[in-house]
Amino acid sequence: MAATGTPEPAADTTDTAAPTVGTAPVPSRRYTLTGPDNRPYSSTTPGTLGGHRRGRLYGRLDCPSALRTIAAGGYVRHRVFFADEATAIAAAYRPCSVCLPEKYRQWKTRRKDRTP
Repeated sequence: MAATGTPEPAADTTDTAAPTVGTAPVPSRRYTLTGPDNRPYSSTTPGTLGGHRRGRLYGRLDCPSALRTIAAGGYVRHRVFFADEATAIAAAYRPCSVCLPEKYRQWKTRRKDRTP
C-alpha cells in the first residue's frame, strides 16, 4: 500500500523475457517433480502437491503433519512433488489423512471394496 492508504497498481506480469543481472540472463528456476511413471523430471513450474516416497502418500504443501515432521528433521530425504493430483494418483500414491481427509476416506473405501 502507498503511504496515502490507496493500493498500489499491480505489477505488470505480461513480460515473458528472462530476468537479467547486468547484461547476462539469469537461468529460470527448475523444480524436480515426480511423473505418473514415478520417475523424476525437471519443470519450470513448481509442484502443487508434496508427497513422501516411502509412505507413498501425497498432500497439500501446507499439510500440518508434513510440516511438523519436516521441522523435527525428518521426511525431507524422501520428499517428492507432483504437478497435480492426477499425477500423484497415477504414480500410485494415496491421499494424506490429515490434510485431505475426504479424499483419504474415499480412497480407503475404494481400497476396502477391492479387498476379498
